[in-house]
Amino acid sequence: METLEEKVARVEKEEVTVVRYDPRWPEMFESERLHLMSCLPADLVNRIEHFGSTAVPGLPAKPIVDILVEVTSLDEIRQRVAPILEAQGYDYFWRPSWGDDTPPFYAWFIKRDKNGNRTHHIHMVAFQFEHWDRLLFRDYLIAHPDVALEYGNLKMRLSGAHQKDRVAYTQAKSDFIRQVTETAKRYYRKARRG
Repeated sequence: METLEEKVARVEKEEVTVVRYDPRWPEMFESERLHLMSCLPADLVNRIEHFGSTAVPGLPAKPIVDILVEVTSLDEIRQRVAPILEAQGYDYFWRPSWGDDTPPFYAWFIKRDKNGNRTHHIHMVAFQFEHWDRLLFRDYLIAHPDVALEYGNLKMRLSGAHQKDRVAYTQAKSDFIRQVTETAKRYYRKARRG
């Protein structure tokens, strides 16, 4: 049986590949959303959102659909949901939000196709987690194609530089994401007041 350390090391070594936008990504999200709604306990799930680069039309991305699931209890997710999805072949991680062991922790699942390629990342978090800011980032990119283009170019460049290092790839784009997210927060706060 694979230890947690071995599992983490295995998934971190998987190549980073950024591809052109695929118009099937929204359909893949919707199919997975329906699947999750059918197999997860209804009392634990509030909303399911498509986020990340595959949720932005025209944006290059890793061909992995990111899904954000708002849950009512992370403890219950660990006890009741992790066994359900692991039995279906999903990789499960109890993951820190920042750094190596920095709380808050959340449930993260990787779904794969029959060839073992990642198809979906499912992030299960409570409503107060910073992950919800990622929807502002998504919406801002959709509303500002010039910023989306800049981000797409950055992702293409970084995927070439860090093809064998997923952690370095993610860290290298973090400053851009933080800056755009802060801009999006101000933009949408102002729009709500206006």
